[in-house]
Amino acid sequence: MPQRIDSTPRADGYRMPAEWEEHAGCWMLWPQRRDTWRNGGKPAQCAFVDVAEKIARFEPVTMGVNRDQYENARAMLPPQIRVVELSNNDAWIRDIGATFVVSDQGSARGVNWKFNAWGGLQKMMYFPWDQDDLLPIKMLEVEGLDRYDAPLVMEGGSIHVDGQGTLITTEQCLLHTNRNPDLSRGDIEDYLADYLNIEQIIWLPRGVYEDETDGHVDNICCIVRPGVVALTWTDDRSDPQYERSAEAYDKLMSARDARGASLEVHKIHQPDPMTMTREEAEGLDVVDTAFLRPQGERLAGSYINFYIANGAIILPQFGDRRDEDACRKLAELFPARQVVGVYAREILLGGGNIHCITQQQPAGHASSSA
Repeated sequence: MPQRIDSTPRADGYRMPAEWEEHAGCWMLWPQRRDTWRNGGKPAQCAFVDVAEKIARFEPVTMGVNRDQYENARAMLPPQIRVVELSNNDAWIRDIGATFVVSDQGSARGVNWKFNAWGGLQKMMYFPWDQDDLLPIKMLEVEGLDRYDAPLVMEGGSIHVDGQGTLITTEQCLLHTNRNPDLSRGDIEDYLADYLNIEQIIWLPRGVYEDETDGHVDNICCIVRPGVVALTWTDDRSDPQYERSAEAYDKLMSARDARGASLEVHKIHQPDPMTMTREEAEGLDVVDTAFLRPQGERLAGSYINFYIANGAIILPQFGDRRDEDACRKLAELFPARQVVGVYAREILLGGGNIHCITQQQPAGHASSSA
């Protein structure tokens, strides 16, 4: 029977592994919110099916669904994808799901962060978020894994780790007053160290322009392997993203990882700026308890928001002139993995991308909480 552990992963010898380490599988959630996903969610559901099918070629996939969508999801998804009933408020499992940690002995546990829907009532992305906040506990119950309850409001998309003690995040997000207003920077660093077992934090100033998550790092920068990172980039100095990427580049070039090594930084040019069309905006339900996405709003498009599967990179594509270059660059950075592109505009319209709708579960067996 899985239990709540009154300790910390660091104290017990558990760490958050890098995303490229071996996975037991991948978790996703089924999209259905009509104020997030246009046209009743059907275009997004087709996109999620495409992502799930691509990942399932390389590792097991579990799709969590609300009760009223179970039959629809089961009918749309191929039989090799496990479908389980998991109540949720929206489909961003990277941010609301459990973060898995592992020990050197091969056992796995989970971290249950606090979740307030990217800023609580101060931001009002949507309300309520009570089922999202419960989701990590349910995931870990399904897998029979013990859990740690972390006293920190945090989303999984706000961090990247190298599995060797280094974490990258953004000040824009983790230090925002709508997350943990009573905690200092030092307090937050201490909690990250205790619950992820990291030693060095690299703070980037900001995330991607108009990223409604308050600048999650997984849209602007990711760790490719220890000492190597990829950064979203633009050569257009008139683009608001240029300043953000340039300041992140400067921070990365002067940073050191937990081993004391400098970083090798690879620039991946962003797609051309995209905006929400009138047709796309009109397909959304308008409610007073959710964020409004109007016509003409710039979309936070980035090729950095990809998923690392066992043997593959699942890479967002936008029908953009930069798509092919991004595929080529990722193939160079991950020579042992197959780069698989997925047309992802429908996911981007909801406010995120492929990394945001996936959560890896590392290989590992249940531990003995005794």
